[in-house]
Amino acid sequence: MVGAGLGWRQPMNVDEERFLGVALEMLQNGSWFIPHRAGEIYADKPPLFMWTVALFVQLTHLPKVALYLPALMASAVTTACLYDLGRRLWGRRIGVIAALLFLATYQTYSILRTGQIDGFLALWTILGIYGLCRHLLLGPAWRWYYVACAAMGLGIISKGVGFLPALMLLPYAYAVRKGWKGVVPMPGKAGAWWLGLLVALAAIALWLGPLLLIVGQGGADSLAYIQEILFKQTAGRYANAWEHREPFWYFFVHVIPKYWLPLVFMLPWLVPAWRKQLRKHDGRVLVLLGWVLLVLLFFSLSSGKRKLYIFPALPALVLIAAPLVPWMLRRWFRQRPKGRWVFTALTVFWLCAWFARGFIEPHKEGLNPHETLMRDVAQLTGGAELALVGWREGHWLFARQPVVHFGFYNRHSLEHSAQWLRSHPQAFVLVPGKEMARCYDPQKARRVGGTSRAEWFLVGAEADNHHCQVAELDKVYAFVWERPLSPP
Repeated sequence: MVGAGLGWRQPMNVDEERFLGVALEMLQNGSWFIPHRAGEIYADKPPLFMWTVALFVQLTHLPKVALYLPALMASAVTTACLYDLGRRLWGRRIGVIAALLFLATYQTYSILRTGQIDGFLALWTILGIYGLCRHLLLGPAWRWYYVACAAMGLGIISKGVGFLPALMLLPYAYAVRKGWKGVVPMPGKAGAWWLGLLVALAAIALWLGPLLLIVGQGGADSLAYIQEILFKQTAGRYANAWEHREPFWYFFVHVIPKYWLPLVFMLPWLVPAWRKQLRKHDGRVLVLLGWVLLVLLFFSLSSGKRKLYIFPALPALVLIAAPLVPWMLRRWFRQRPKGRWVFTALTVFWLCAWFARGFIEPHKEGLNPHETLMRDVAQLTGGAELALVGWREGHWLFARQPVVHFGFYNRHSLEHSAQWLRSHPQAFVLVPGKEMARCYDPQKARRVGGTSRAEWFLVGAEADNHHCQVAELDKVYAFVWERPLSPP
């Protein structure tokens, strides 16, 4: 279901365009520890996901396929781990139900079919959950504990929240202290517990160690990168996000009711059943359900929220819902024998519909509009140097000619483009229509296409209205693909 349509899909959103572009640029410039976006340092995310995409590009020579393979790998591992945990904790039948319920949940489909970091993060999250469950609920199993710690370290250098499985230790500690059944006490093992922290740090050091050496030998840009990635993009973004700002209840009102279908329909029966299991001091339920609630609370407290943030909580929720599914089915269909057949038919239809959508969706979406736009621009300019203003990652990813820009977040890039064009009269500028009139004559511009964000126009030196003057031209970034993603 997750792999349906693989090979037909195109990088369509800014995240997919960005991560594929950064991975391809790593392969081109060899800068593995400090990623770049069109020649400018990219400091928003750690590099492990981009490394993985680059590896799959090298193995397949198909960039548009390689982008989706990390999430496909994560989906297979997550499904297998849920089956195995369900089997070990409650029995083989529950393992099968857990695996199928995970695949049937809408958010699984929406996240793991994309080329985004959160799909790849699911790999390290489930390995962390699996290793901790084997240790805390089925152990002691110190090797699995260290596997979980290593997975969390690798999760952190994929995305900063890779440490989330460690929150499972909080409900576990409570359950052990209160003597709940289903958890494994391990007194007198402080050294073994702390060794897990060293294992996690060793995994993080795979990236951070070489990075610190590079920064020590580098200049101001390298230092600014490490300050940005370690502080602003982690703690700073969590405490005071500058985009995707939503209220505390956002996940509970706008995300869970839609993206956790069909689990949401079961909540009127699940919640009382969980309450009953907690009254019986079932440590398995306390540890897993407590962890789900802690993850939801963690992301709800942050000012920045996106619907994909709470996906790490889904596998654990599935795992504690699966044992109750046979009980719910008996309760629902005890007096309605035909109801079970109807339920089975609806389940098969639901999974088949998602599978079919995997082939239909790429066909309906077609080519990325940035790819079409940049192909037309290359033809109209004869491959001349092109300055980008207000650009998105798709312009850079699908560029077929040398491009120039003045910083991705530069608010004065329009003015800088006009000044740069005066010293490069044979070049062109690609500019969004809503900003163009400040520096260029719209009558001398040529419309070349539109995307979801803007209408784009091509201007040459003759379109300069000389209204834009800047005292000094800031840093100029020049970039050209050695092997364009979509060659002529």
